[in-house]
Amino acid sequence: MRLDEIQIRDPFVLPHDGFYYLYGSTDPDIWRGPGIGFDVHVGTGLDDFGPAIPAFRPPADFWSHTNFWAPEVYSVCGSFFMFATFKPDAGRRGTAVLKADSPLGPFTPLGDAPVTPPGWECLDGTLFVDENGPWMVFCHEWQQVGDGQICAMPLTDDLSAAAGDPTLLFTASQAPWAAPLAGRAPGSYVTDGPNLRRLKEGTLAMLWSSFDSDGQYCLGVATSPSGALLGPWHQADQPLYGGDAGHGMIFETFDGWLYLAVHSPNDTPNERARFIALKDEAGQLSVRCGA
Repeated sequence: MRLDEIQIRDPFVLPHDGFYYLYGSTDPDIWRGPGIGFDVHVGTGLDDFGPAIPAFRPPADFWSHTNFWAPEVYSVCGSFFMFATFKPDAGRRGTAVLKADSPLGPFTPLGDAPVTPPGWECLDGTLFVDENGPWMVFCHEWQQVGDGQICAMPLTDDLSAAAGDPTLLFTASQAPWAAPLAGRAPGSYVTDGPNLRRLKEGTLAMLWSSFDSDGQYCLGVATSPSGALLGPWHQADQPLYGGDAGHGMIFETFDGWLYLAVHSPNDTPNERARFIALKDEAGQLSVRCGA
């Protein structure tokens, strides 16, 4: 299947053992549900992928039935861990952790609730590991706090639970390019889809998405020049990539090329995955000419 044939939001690519595994929010209507699950498409290149394979289907007693969003899959110590957002039947939306023996699944939830703080509206948790151990970096939603936040929370070594309190890294309004949502309460700024990458010279970069003054969905970059997850974080003046595209992640191909994965347009059911070639130079990310 070509990318233009696959309806998908929040695309995430796992290169593993010679194959590219493409995950994302794959329910036909992710907003109202009911939640069906998550599929994976497998390809040997970036132009053509196989048909949808069910990677997660909720068990009969699963604690959520809607808002199955943004799965990310990581290979850790021979197992595969999925970080994904769910809206519990009773409680706040947040990111849970699931586990499988294969990147194809089936993925099994490690608990009966999200790992993010139970009283917080959260989404889009991503994994980051440093010398202090594993962390979940996630969004504390604008719907609850107004000015959307990006936070970091330490995890237990088995990734199944929080190992400490969350720390605020930055808010959306700190980015010069981000604008408040039109038609919402004053000071309503979105944060979506954090994803981290250590750049070649040591800077820690974080992709995240919001809306600009034209109401377009955009992908920004924050950097921690010290390389520390807890910052301080500096925001780029302009988005890395715009044009109604966002919720990005970075992956490296088997031949060493760096790519950005985003969905565009930000409109259901028309969203599709797009792959854009990147450069990592002098502690900065940029789009390659012609990409």
